[in-house]
Amino acid sequence: MTKAKGCTSSNPGQQKGHLAWWQLSLMGIGCTIGTGYFLGSSIGIMITGPSIILSFLLAAVGTYGVYHVLAEMTVHDPQKGSFCAYAHKAFGRWAGFSCGWNYWISNVLVMGSQLTALSILTRFWFANVPLWVFAAGYASLALLVVIAGSKGFDRIENIFAVIKVAAIVMFIVIATLALSGMFNGEVTHPGLPTTWHGFFPDGARGFWSSLIYAFYAFGGVEVIGIMALQLKKREDGPKAGKVMLSVLAGIYGISMLLVAVMVFHHEFNDKKSPFVIALSDYHLPFFPHIFNIAIIIAGFSTMAASLFGVTNLLCTMGEERDAPALFAKKVKKLRNLPIASLGLGTAGLVVSVLAALIMPGKIYEYITTAAGILLLYNWLFILFSSRKLLKKQRKHRWILWLSATLVVGSITGTLAEPESRPGFYISILLALLIGVAAFMMHRVWKKNTR
Repeated sequence: MTKAKGCTSSNPGQQKGHLAWWQLSLMGIGCTIGTGYFLGSSIGIMITGPSIILSFLLAAVGTYGVYHVLAEMTVHDPQKGSFCAYAHKAFGRWAGFSCGWNYWISNVLVMGSQLTALSILTRFWFANVPLWVFAAGYASLALLVVIAGSKGFDRIENIFAVIKVAAIVMFIVIATLALSGMFNGEVTHPGLPTTWHGFFPDGARGFWSSLIYAFYAFGGVEVIGIMALQLKKREDGPKAGKVMLSVLAGIYGISMLLVAVMVFHHEFNDKKSPFVIALSDYHLPFFPHIFNIAIIIAGFSTMAASLFGVTNLLCTMGEERDAPALFAKKVKKLRNLPIASLGLGTAGLVVSVLAALIMPGKIYEYITTAAGILLLYNWLFILFSSRKLLKKQRKHRWILWLSATLVVGSITGTLAEPESRPGFYISILLALLIGVAAFMMHRVWKKNTR
């Protein structure tokens, strides 16, 4: 049998990249800032109040550890399969298979929820247009971004990154002016809490439950791990991650601090962005429109990045025979696009959107919560793969264990919150199903080897 042509060079270690470290940092910011930050953070604030600031700082530390070890593995052993290839090397083929399909399933479900959210947000201006029209439009645009190839993807994500950071900076400036009394209106602010109960209104349990929502806001480092192969100097990977996460931790921390100072935590809800709620009493007519646009751009950016990631990863899995070889084939007339891989991702996206429109809201919410937890399972794969593959890098071993502790803490924190607990159980069920599939495939691999 002729081996299918892969998605990237057969020698990734010799493939010349085109990205400077600052471009990867900017792309990382673009892929990371999404609806998990602009919308999902509201739930975290509702649960834990002002201590959400600490939740975000801990999530930044945990995320840095995951990116750091992934970048180190990319420097020492460039692999086009990225984190899945490292899981394979560290624990065996079952781990690479499980890691890949776990990532594909979770991202398709998350993309579907983002696409649905984008459609709902767009109806802010066009209330009578059916949701499926907007969903189809955004899905088509995402396909065009992926078809543009890696260089086109770089440029688009960099533009989105600048827009999203500008939106957050705009909020920080306006909120600071509002607190200094520049705008008219009698608005009561809670201010900084001076007691333990004021900072942790729901105690340790609420804080523990909030960690998952902070980690959601940092999702996307896996895509950057794949794109790190495109660096001109791969040894700049860790530096790119430090800059990226320093910027994210800074703007996240400052914006969350302002939100916590301006609004009592019980006034937030899961339907509106916390930033819109924070400025709603000042009656700024332009702000809801501008920020709604920013949220739509953020959601679309992360959705396109996820589609890019699952398309390229499934293509590599096809080459490695962890997926049918069909998914590794590319069409030269379409810029060597892995059309079958992109087609399956698009089909999964359509099914996910239909599920969102047909299923009762709570059930689909549980499934998408489970999908987010599945992504964190892959982060654990990354961390423990590095433990075996980076044996010489013992000076950074503390980063691994600290990050793993924080990731496990965020996952188990869902058990303390009744709303997110079903999502945890569903994530375990999905992980078990993937495990059963890996066990069955192991028998096939063993037979083929004989």
